[in-house]
Amino acid sequence: MKTCLSYSSGYRNKKRLLFIIFSIGISALLLLNAQSSAKKESPGFQQQSYDIIIENGKIIDGSGNPWYYGDLGIINDRIETIGCLDKSVARRRINATGMFVTPGFIDIHTHSDGTILRIPDAENSVRQGLTTIVGGNCGGSPLPVSEFLENVKNAGPSVNYITLVGHNSVRNKVMGSANRSPDRRELAEMKDLVEESMKAGAFGLSTGLYYTPGNYATTEEVIELAKIVAGYGGIYVSHIRDESNYNIGLPKAVSEAITIGEKAKIRVQISHLKCLGLPVWYKSDTVLQIIEQGRHKGINVLFDQYPYTASSTGLWGAIVPAWAQEGGTKAFLKRIETNETREKIIKEMNENILRRGGADAIYILKEKAYLSDLARAWNTDAADAAIRIQKNGGSGIISYNMTDYDLENYIRSPFGMIGSDGNISSPDHTGHPRSFGTFPRVLSVYVRDKKLLTWEEAVRKMTSGPANQLGLKDRGIIRPGMVADIVIFNPETVNDKADYINPALFPEGILYVIVNGLIVIDDNKHTAVKAGKVLLHGQ
Repeated sequence: MKTCLSYSSGYRNKKRLLFIIFSIGISALLLLNAQSSAKKESPGFQQQSYDIIIENGKIIDGSGNPWYYGDLGIINDRIETIGCLDKSVARRRINATGMFVTPGFIDIHTHSDGTILRIPDAENSVRQGLTTIVGGNCGGSPLPVSEFLENVKNAGPSVNYITLVGHNSVRNKVMGSANRSPDRRELAEMKDLVEESMKAGAFGLSTGLYYTPGNYATTEEVIELAKIVAGYGGIYVSHIRDESNYNIGLPKAVSEAITIGEKAKIRVQISHLKCLGLPVWYKSDTVLQIIEQGRHKGINVLFDQYPYTASSTGLWGAIVPAWAQEGGTKAFLKRIETNETREKIIKEMNENILRRGGADAIYILKEKAYLSDLARAWNTDAADAAIRIQKNGGSGIISYNMTDYDLENYIRSPFGMIGSDGNISSPDHTGHPRSFGTFPRVLSVYVRDKKLLTWEEAVRKMTSGPANQLGLKDRGIIRPGMVADIVIFNPETVNDKADYINPALFPEGILYVIVNGLIVIDDNKHTAVKAGKVLLHGQ
């Protein structure tokens, strides 16, 4: 006999029973007796009719607590009941025997701002179990936020979408790429843009303090803008100033993010935390200690990461010195016409190439070749080859520059969660495999194979962890009354297939994905149902 935990939101049952009692009298008493008998036979309210029943699964509720057996009853977009519902009526029954039933996964760090409008079915995302994604990261977001979110809504996405307002975008709109602090008028204008974005539904402020023009901002400038966001209960999300030893160094960059949280009185999310490059390998213990110290001081600082030891970004930001980026590519190319300036730029570019693991470790996506191979083919050095690529429009890169030690140290931390740093992509995607494989890779490699996490802890990092950090009150947990964002996966077969050679392969083992009560992945088939919503902060 199946043993289930059983509880219900109760709202509809209570309302119906009160109506029957007061309207029909004796007949209602007979009905209540019948219902009481049904309850004794099996926990749960058996006569309720549901849109979807998920039965026989092992429920991981997202809290980190141990899994339990139970059936889920869904009505409209909400979880109505958890119990033994084998005698209940449903328009659709899903047999989840041998599978885990979890809350929908939340990708707290994506760059889907442009692609969600072009590829609203978001198949590569939902096939990973994602039901909600967050854009506007690393300081970049479309402006104005209100207009952009209306466009997303009209596109009819298959996933829920959240945006942050990007500091780099705000600064660029007010000051361009100027390498200086804002004057009083400019700072006021930036504050107004941030406040306007928060009123439009942005969940917080993101910074890309490594990238131009964010790298020209002082800590004090960011604090002033973060205070505006804090006033709306938002979050501060940061691609920190240095993930290696480019400028202030990784430990100080983490401390800067915590200082911003302390001074602005705001929650802090450190994006895609990593130890990038040989100079900072094995510093994860130090970084985690800094984060823990910040939390002991009462600062709510957490982080996210992706499960790969290769990173991906643009060649421009990765290799060209920050000071030489002022004014954009045209100004940069003019600077290298002067011999003295060119020598300084080349020297610093070579240093940055070494930080990325050397030219042999930097794969140029546009050319489909390593930087070292291109330099040889063009009979030049690596820095000059990079300049040539930038002259021709630049390129994304993948650089192999991290250690398993640091990655695994971070993934074991209770203060971390999972974020892809990828985007909604089409089947011809040629970039990093994280856009297709992040979440199933965590489950297969770091839970099932390496056993660094329990199933329950991994799911918490993908569900209630980001939901709590974002302030989502009705998602991230399987409970009656919560939104029915649900994933059903097979723990024995879940697996990422995408790799650096074939980065656009869909994962295996994630068989059902339900978004707002609608089935988007149905027995491993993508239905393209427009189930997603634009989620607005404070609503």
